[in-house]
Amino acid sequence: MFDQPEFPEALAQAIASHASVSSSDFDLNSDRPPAENLRPAAVLVPLQIKGGAWHVILTKRPQTMKHHPGQVAFPGGKQDVSDTSLEATAIRETCEEIGVKAADIKIIAALPNHETVTNFDVSPIVGLVDQRAHLQKERYEVEEVFHVPLAFLLNKQNYSVQSRIWFGSERFYYTIPFGPYYIWGATARMLYSMATIWEMSDAN
Repeated sequence: MFDQPEFPEALAQAIASHASVSSSDFDLNSDRPPAENLRPAAVLVPLQIKGGAWHVILTKRPQTMKHHPGQVAFPGGKQDVSDTSLEATAIRETCEEIGVKAADIKIIAALPNHETVTNFDVSPIVGLVDQRAHLQKERYEVEEVFHVPLAFLLNKQNYSVQSRIWFGSERFYYTIPFGPYYIWGATARMLYSMATIWEMSDAN
């Protein structure tokens, strides 16, 4: 299934049929504040054929970054005033961070928005990246670019819930470790949302 070129079409249909599935950093915690003045942002969930099967492209942020150092993330960021849409934000940020061209990206779906504890309303945009596209990391924002099999990320058995103390309180979050990479927080939660949608779909 995951080695079929047309597979993302089934995933896109599943996402369109289950758009009401919610996603938030507060899902596992009871301290959710009123959603006020959330800042719009977007990330790309980039799918690319690698080794004959679909993979998700992820990045690892440098330890020198002020915000979220060392974390695994989708390419993306806050919406600029020059962006015509949140899709445009996701594409622009992806081009900047992993060096692909806008022409290499085909948008196929939008996952449910994700509210972060840092007061962002994130739109996760699913897009296909041409398998011939050359990936080139942005030296200041990206330490590493790597691929994770989509089949692995769509299997909810690979996820677990962990916790840590944050500002004096215990906070719970989803994780999905993969080899040397520790995927957690908002990135893992958005992936978990996609896995949930896929599990609920008739195509699964």
